Amino acid sequence: MADSDTTQPTGALPSLADMQHWTWVLGRAQQMMLEQGLATMTAGDALLPPIPGLTDPATLARTRDFWTDSLTLWQRMLDPATPAPRAESPDQARDKRFKDRRWHEDPVFDFIRQSYFLVADTMLAQVDALQGVDERQREQMRFAARGFLDAMSPTNFPATNPEVLEKTIATRGENLLKGLQNMLADLGKGQLTHTDQSAFELGRNIAMTPGKVVLRTDLYELIQYSPTTETVLATPLVIFPPWINRFYILDLSPEKSFIRWAVEQGITVFMVSWRSADATMKHVVWDDYIAAQIEAIDTIRSGLDVPAVHTIGYCVAGTTLAATLAILAARGEADKVASATFFTAQVDFEKAGELLHFVSDEQLALIRSLTPDGFLDGRYMAAVFNQLRGRDLIWNYVTNNYLLGKDYAPFDLLHWNGDTTNLPAAWHIAYLTDLYRDNRLAKPGEMTALGTPIDLSKVATPAYIQAGREDHIAPPESVWAMMRHLTGPRRFVLAGSGHIAGVVNPPSAGKYQYWRNDTPVDDFEAFVAGARETKGSWWPDWLEWLRAIGQEQVPATGSRTPGEGMLVPLGDAPGIYVRTR
Repeated sequence: MADSDTTQPTGALPSLADMQHWTWVLGRAQQMMLEQGLATMTAGDALLPPIPGLTDPATLARTRDFWTDSLTLWQRMLDPATPAPRAESPDQARDKRFKDRRWHEDPVFDFIRQSYFLVADTMLAQVDALQGVDERQREQMRFAARGFLDAMSPTNFPATNPEVLEKTIATRGENLLKGLQNMLADLGKGQLTHTDQSAFELGRNIAMTPGKVVLRTDLYELIQYSPTTETVLATPLVIFPPWINRFYILDLSPEKSFIRWAVEQGITVFMVSWRSADATMKHVVWDDYIAAQIEAIDTIRSGLDVPAVHTIGYCVAGTTLAATLAILAARGEADKVASATFFTAQVDFEKAGELLHFVSDEQLALIRSLTPDGFLDGRYMAAVFNQLRGRDLIWNYVTNNYLLGKDYAPFDLLHWNGDTTNLPAAWHIAYLTDLYRDNRLAKPGEMTALGTPIDLSKVATPAYIQAGREDHIAPPESVWAMMRHLTGPRRFVLAGSGHIAGVVNPPSAGKYQYWRNDTPVDDFEAFVAGARETKGSWWPDWLEWLRAIGQEQVPATGSRTPGEGMLVPLGDAPGIYVRTR
């Protein structure tokens, strides 16, 4: 008697049970061959000795785990009841790229998402396990691996992003045409767009604190802001912003403006607005920026007839301010500055974070090739900073604006971020070489400016040192190093958030927090361990510290009002240099 025919009719689709069975068969066969190969390579009589990173036991174990977990994910796609091979990390669970519910509820997209995480974990673990490389090389490899993984995220491709697929079907592909239009526009201007650039205008809804330009040189403009109180602190304040960006990061919309807030607290505020570099500035070096800071200090002292000024230096301008103070101290002129505040500034670059990946000989050679006219196009630096937060500042916009075809939302901070400035090439290359690569500023007498050796240990000016807990440009432990190099009274404050939001955090916003530790400690770890948290902005803490240095008040008349003293106004704030490319 013939056997019963249990085969399916020709052309019939396999059932889910059949697919699960054959997945198990093929997966088990692949696993058996893999295990046999691993056993052969690790046996005592193996033909070749273990090769580190390739056939050593730890690497082979990771390979076996990777394939086993991959097969489990495949089985889970066909049968969602199959347990996941590994628990997601907290960072993966919070990953905003995969917030759409279909990444978790649809078996296919859940498989894609978890497979991506599996590949990412495996690649980063392999970097961590590499032998024979120093820690700096390992960090460079981690940075490159994270950049590659961010670029290869399934959210960046139309066929593997459920939100893009849905939008493409709903709009019959018009989202992709709109996205192509956005991409071609960015290619045309050589810069990624983050926000609606037409939504903001200098002097209209950003950089609108009233004031006058009272000095203009070939390198900078000096702006004096109009008082809003009847009396002001006797000692005025001058702010030195980084020349890598426009100064109005401290004067965005009125509710975010540090300048407006400081004026409202009864402080006479001056701001330096640096000129964007062009071919005429190819000979500008660090000495010129230090001389500019000294000139601005002396101009204010003379124009207001005061013995000293308060100072603020932000980022690279804070690094320069520290050098300026050292030179003034060496000249016996330290009393020209009553206090120095440092916003996310570094003087010791040993632990300067991910920007250290951009000071290799190859990177420096690239910058030289990009600067035949003696200045570096600001779009290059914008691209570098975007790479430091590629997931948020590059690929997020690739998905939203190129694939989904969304309109750009107005955001003043991102408008500022895209408003680039050019840099003098000679000084920028020297900055990366002398400070970042060789860390010469941290060594007394190793660097000289204006004919004077720089020794930071001579700086006894009262200092307020602010760092951002999540700062990826000036890591807080790197900023802390200033506490070791300066010798005067110092207060270190750790603010919530990063390089920008950690600074631009007005009290009215009620956001973030800051930490202080008034007990003398030797290192950043000890500071954090004993720090006291305070909710909200650190600005009032800074104001209390500043007023404690000098309480004297004077009427906000005469020279305290732009145009009514010795400083002749040359035009309205925000000036002309902030508008030049």
